[in-house]
Amino acid sequence: MPSHGKRYQELAKLVDRTEVYAPDAAAELLRDTAKVNFDPTVEAHIRLGVDPRHADQMVRGTVVLPHGVGKTVRVAVFAQGDKGQEALRAGADEVGGEDLVKKIEAGWLEFDVALATPDMMGMVGRLGRILGRRGLMPNPKSGTITFDLERAIGEVKAGRVEFKVDKGGIVHVPFGRASFTSDQLVENLAALVDAVNRARPSAAKGQYFRNLTVATSMGPGIKVDVPGILSRAAA
Repeated sequence: MPSHGKRYQELAKLVDRTEVYAPDAAAELLRDTAKVNFDPTVEAHIRLGVDPRHADQMVRGTVVLPHGVGKTVRVAVFAQGDKGQEALRAGADEVGGEDLVKKIEAGWLEFDVALATPDMMGMVGRLGRILGRRGLMPNPKSGTITFDLERAIGEVKAGRVEFKVDKGGIVHVPFGRASFTSDQLVENLAALVDAVNRARPSAAKGQYFRNLTVATSMGPGIKVDVPGILSRAAA
């Protein structure tokens, strides 16, 4: 197993691996450990007390982060007629029907989120193998299949992120950039954890949140106090 480099090892000394940090302290540490020559993404890794092998324990949803994710989100929309015009007015970067499907089949994938109106899904279904493996396939559970394109595009552009528990029972979600202020990071994290909490399946028994770790790209993990971040969300 490869060992971490010298830079990582030096940054890891700033973090007490046995301590569970209060939200504000964790946010400060995130910024202190972002010692790279770019603005790294900040991610949350939430271990949940669920067994995703059972459909009634699946955790999935979306949340609009109050301060966005720190990047411009490119949106492609499968829609025609009046809905296509609505998507363009709402700020979609690419709108189309059969022409857009063929463009993607030819290899074009310069977008971050794909939306579609329900009537377009018969056509979009042809792209399942291309979009599915990249997590870009429109899905009603994530709110990306809808006739309300103005609202959906507005939310995506404002910083809506999708979360879904993986087979190990962990949710991995980006929630900002290291250049954000500590308050912005805490507020984004609070909104995310609150949304995951609200998505708790009724079949989940016992302790729901097992632990919460945050980290920057290429940075060490920092454990965060879950009750503390939930109280910030309530406030």
